[in-house]
Amino acid sequence: MNKILNVAIIGVGSRGGETYGRYFQERSDLFKINSLCEIKPNRLEKYQKEFNVEKSQCFTDENEFFKEKRADVLIISTLDADHVREALVAINLGYHILLEKPISPKEEELDMLLKAANDKKVKILVCHVLRYTVAMQKIKYLLTSKAIGKLISIDHLENVAYWHQAHSFVRGNWRNSEETAPMILAKCCHDLDLLQWFANSKCESISSYGALNYFNKENCSKNATSLCIDCPLMHSCAYSAYNIYIEKWKKDGSPSNSWPYNVLSDETLTENVLLDAIKKEPYGRCVFKCDNDVVDSQSVNILFKNGVTANLKMTGFNKYPGRFIHFFGTLGEIILDEQRGTITLRPFNKDDVVYNIKELTQDARGHGGGDIEMMKYLYKMIIEDFKDTTATSLEDSIESHKMAFAAEKSRLNSGKLIKF
Repeated sequence: MNKILNVAIIGVGSRGGETYGRYFQERSDLFKINSLCEIKPNRLEKYQKEFNVEKSQCFTDENEFFKEKRADVLIISTLDADHVREALVAINLGYHILLEKPISPKEEELDMLLKAANDKKVKILVCHVLRYTVAMQKIKYLLTSKAIGKLISIDHLENVAYWHQAHSFVRGNWRNSEETAPMILAKCCHDLDLLQWFANSKCESISSYGALNYFNKENCSKNATSLCIDCPLMHSCAYSAYNIYIEKWKKDGSPSNSWPYNVLSDETLTENVLLDAIKKEPYGRCVFKCDNDVVDSQSVNILFKNGVTANLKMTGFNKYPGRFIHFFGTLGEIILDEQRGTITLRPFNKDDVVYNIKELTQDARGHGGGDIEMMKYLYKMIIEDFKDTTATSLEDSIESHKMAFAAEKSRLNSGKLIKF
């Protein structure tokens, strides 16, 4: 019989509740949710009932929640600025931690957290879930086995998709760098983590350009209103909340509980529920009249210490989401095309080999299966003291976070080269 890992969750929202909580509920042979902490009472009550957690172990006040250790592992999935403060308290209580990314929007907090974790000998796994997907695992295997010889350079395109840009980075929680983090950290710490993992090296230097080009008052139609629901452009504007949250929801099959629609309401999703949500802020706002300040496009140039170079381009101006990554080696190329669902190996003087990503896994839910595989890894890490090169340890994740902070410093200084 498997040992049951007791779990506490602070921040029971889209990630803490819908992603991690649902998985723990499915795998009751491995995990048991013992305690919840969530500042929204209605949301707390919803998940208390759905996860069958005792009311006495459910809290809206984190100070009450942290009065004692309530489980073996704590899932921290609150807002970015809260992560380190909560993690430091959890470390002192002896929790092992699954920590949502980014670790912190403050660079000075990174090494402080690492020292505290090492001093108390607790394990922290950072949610860079893409490392755990079958697609990225396959690419890492091909690189490690020298299928394209020595890796020389990487071109990495992160297609955010226009509706995701509007949802998360114009209207949503990550729209304002003062409240959360710069977009290169909030969105692309995944990508920077992958790049340093693929390059198998620390960063030597970095430079970056980017700006908020489009989602501002200067590009607002004179006929537009503050809320999409009463705007004459409601049906014609691509970024209309009605088009993104009602029409797109219908095209997706009118799911009763699905991201990004479930971010708007904790109720079972219906057309009326979504209509009520977009009749008010924040997700009903005109994208040209929000308080956003994060970039909508950014390019980053990276030199790693082993000589590998990489170009990362993040843009919110795409119809479809998905990364496109091109690896160049001395004996061939590898191309990942997430939109097509393929990995293509192009060895020199040999036939191309195309891998269908869907055929590599039986369960692609949650970041292409990465969420599920990360949960499995979390269990093995804590119960079996397991670790391999996939591990998104705190120390490894700090490297990619520092790359993000350096890229933002460069962007704000007209592309100045930042040396590590």
